[in-house]
Amino acid sequence: QVQLVESGGGLVQAGGSLRLSCAASEARFSFWINNMDWYRQGPGKQRELVASVTGHGSTNYDDSVKDRFTISMDNAKKTAYLQMDSLKPEDTADYYCNARGQVADPYIRPFDSWGQGTQVTVSS
Repeated sequence: QVQLVESGGGLVQAGGSLRLSCAASEARFSFWINNMDWYRQGPGKQRELVASVTGHGSTNYDDSVKDRFTISMDNAKKTAYLQMDSLKPEDTADYYCNARGQVADPYIRPFDSWGQGTQVTVSS
């Protein structure tokens, strides 16, 4: 089972910055990540896709965060990052990481894992 652990959330004033991290691990078997995504779920809202990155470095962003957020992935560390700048109160949400790829446990099969989430609060 590929596990994801997010970190980096917290309380920040509007206009500030935070950097979220999502580290993937599997204790026994090799795995390869094809895509890592960041989602968020604000109070009373549905979970929405914020940003995506592929293993080749291709990125995609929701219009609401374009030019403010930057997603990246360190393939060697199997870790994705979300640099969030110019934060707004409407960015307040629980942020979740999702990763998809293949795991050899021992036969190669796809995996689709979610982290537990990290809270981001932006005060006005």
